[in-house]
Amino acid sequence: MAFQGKKLINDPNDVVTEFIEGLVETYPGLQYLDGFPQIKVVLRADVSSSTYDKVAVISGGGSGHEPAQSGYVGEGMLTAAICGDVFASPPVDSILAGIRAVTGPPGCLLIVTNYTGDRLNFGLAAEQAKSEGYKVETVIVGDDCALPPRGGITGRRGLAGTILIHKQIAGAAAAAGLSLTEVAAEAKRAAEMVGTMGVALSVCTLPGQVTSDRLGPGKMELGLGIHGEPGAAVADIQPVDVVVGHVLKQILSSETKYVPITRGNGVVLMINGLGGTPAMELMIAAGKAVPRLQLEHGLAVDRVYTGSFMTSLDMAGFSISVMKADEAILQLLDAPTRAPYWPVGVDGHRPPAKIPVPVPTSRLTKNDEPLSRPQQLNQQGEVLEAAIEAAANAVIKLKDSLNEWDGKVGDGDCGSTMFRGATAILEDMKKYYPLNDAAETVNEVGSSIRRVMGGTSGIIYDIFFKAAYAQLKASSHSVISAKQWADALEASIAAVSKYGGARAGYRTLLDALIPASEVLQQNLSDGVHPSTAFVLSSEAALAGAESTKDMQAQAGRSTYVSEEILATVPDPGAMAAASWYRAAALAVKEIYTPC
Repeated sequence: MAFQGKKLINDPNDVVTEFIEGLVETYPGLQYLDGFPQIKVVLRADVSSSTYDKVAVISGGGSGHEPAQSGYVGEGMLTAAICGDVFASPPVDSILAGIRAVTGPPGCLLIVTNYTGDRLNFGLAAEQAKSEGYKVETVIVGDDCALPPRGGITGRRGLAGTILIHKQIAGAAAAAGLSLTEVAAEAKRAAEMVGTMGVALSVCTLPGQVTSDRLGPGKMELGLGIHGEPGAAVADIQPVDVVVGHVLKQILSSETKYVPITRGNGVVLMINGLGGTPAMELMIAAGKAVPRLQLEHGLAVDRVYTGSFMTSLDMAGFSISVMKADEAILQLLDAPTRAPYWPVGVDGHRPPAKIPVPVPTSRLTKNDEPLSRPQQLNQQGEVLEAAIEAAANAVIKLKDSLNEWDGKVGDGDCGSTMFRGATAILEDMKKYYPLNDAAETVNEVGSSIRRVMGGTSGIIYDIFFKAAYAQLKASSHSVISAKQWADALEASIAAVSKYGGARAGYRTLLDALIPASEVLQQNLSDGVHPSTAFVLSSEAALAGAESTKDMQAQAGRSTYVSEEILATVPDPGAMAAASWYRAAALAVKEIYTPC
């Protein structure tokens, strides 16, 4: 039976910012940017972009994995860490703020764990930073060895092996003054040398949500993801010696060849607690892993790191990482660091706990006056208001269902994420949306989403609305025609596909929007009244969303879920898109239907 999880917190929405405040109070060598709650960046207190003469090394991702990544900020490791909401990728603006705060002339390296939202957000931030004149390189780390190679664009997940990359590269290569190109090359080489696999006894509990009962008594899950996504197999709990042996064989398998480790090599071993595992159990696992590596696999174990390095909130279990190591790598790992969770000592010097968020040297604005809601709406403004309000309310009503579906195929927060975006849109529309200007209103919808929605959904919808805005803005007409709206939808779909990599049949929101776009264009071409064409296309969106039950996921966290589970629920993102699209269509139809 599922029950409300017990947490020693205040408001679930404040856990990340309050964690950061406690972190910098505990470790005076750290600061954070004064941009809460949107911008959550931890950085070295002794580094400034105006004076830093070495390559800055930046990482980050969704929170809930502490001490990763903010606990590894310090001389000899990361220069800054970008924190998203719990299990949600940090927004582009946060990443940009971190880059601007610590990156000097030598440039910066972004170390990114291989999750769709992180790749998209860090990638977009990198491109923006480059356009501002910064030198930026990106290295994607995917060290998961639990699942066989899958089709599609997703690839291997980034797990605790990433921390070894932070220490090795940030700790020595960057600190030693190597160039950005050299530091990036070292990071890429190191990322190819490490493999990780985990085993869990329980699923983690997100702040403010119920505890999942997916793993019953006496069961464990091999390869469970660090966001709670299903792993490779559920099995009866075995003695830790047996579990360790199975995990090591999977990592070092000669069939999958995930890591280039062969008999006679030297290796580094990391035993990583997932958040709810006592140190005693972790040390037992370490004690069993070392002789197995030596005797069964013929490897020299040169270093052992045991502790909680990258967790999953309160998940009970551990992961094992094995990295091929030579003398050069060992020197990098042994280099001194002041990052608190490697860990380090602390002196009495205490600089200010927070500093202002840096802004670009020249910030462009659309005009000198802020946008605001018109006092009087024209017909287009009334239609737009009705459609937006209906769409947002539909998403709000679907929150619990979306979370339920996502709990089976993802990390269980799709509904909560979409809810935040929808409520922000309704609030901002009352004050800021220039509803008589369709293009600018669409742009502001994207801004609302960008401000409050984290994870992959947030960046996808931000891209969606920015592309629609660009398409609508190209029109010189003050009133947007139905054909122009249809072309804007088509442009948005193309942009999401371009940057996200998904296409029809990948089990994403595009499986709702692509058929909707095709039906809309066809009906308008046939001379069907626009409001009727809109409704007909919304029916295609619903059918497309429902059809995702029959699709094998090719993008996102659902790629790690078995076909049997996928067949029981539709894709949550597709259902959300179909829901708001359908609601908007019915609202428009009601306006244009005579009483």
